[in-house]
Amino acid sequence: MPYLLRVELPDVPGSLGRLAGAIGEAGGDIGAIEIVEKRHDGTAVDDVLLETAPGSMPDSIVSACNALDGVRVIWISRYAAGGNIFLDLEAVEELTAEPEVALDRLIDLLPVTFRADWAARISKADGIVYTTAAAPDDLVWVAVDRAAAVESDDDNAVMAVARLNKSEVVIIGRRGGPDFLDSEIARLGHLVGLAMSISRAAKAPAH
Repeated sequence: MPYLLRVELPDVPGSLGRLAGAIGEAGGDIGAIEIVEKRHDGTAVDDVLLETAPGSMPDSIVSACNALDGVRVIWISRYAAGGNIFLDLEAVEELTAEPEVALDRLIDLLPVTFRADWAARISKADGIVYTTAAAPDDLVWVAVDRAAAVESDDDNAVMAVARLNKSEVVIIGRRGGPDFLDSEIARLGHLVGLAMSISRAAKAPAH
């Protein structure tokens, strides 16, 4: 069973090796590691994609990680994205491959790119424009000037929003957390801006 583990650890040489060793001893097999954020306090936040051996429990992996000095598991959940971690550049490549539908394609890609459960395009005038299958059906326009975390009516969900243009926003959500990091919110704003630029370029008249 694939899982995605988000962990805070000291940003010093050897930390990833100790983490990998603890995960392996607890029955986990690491498939990929991505640095999500480096903090000014000397810690880093990493996402670890892993598979569990038959009979191994994710709780055992969490306990093994938390037992390491300076290490804290922020979140672990099942990961059903086919075992691949999509980076922002890979998402941009997909958008540029189909620029005419870049805005809708962006919504399809955001849940994988940000380990979210759903994404949606919301119009100020018309409400929901385009969503992934798991998105709530009561989403509404949120007025923002820049990407930001927003409160959800669902106590078990966290959301982030970014302005797409004057009349539309993009919202992504996670059920059960974790909260969106500042670095993730900045990435969301940047990626949404790129998608808008790609879409505009596709619609511009040829000279």
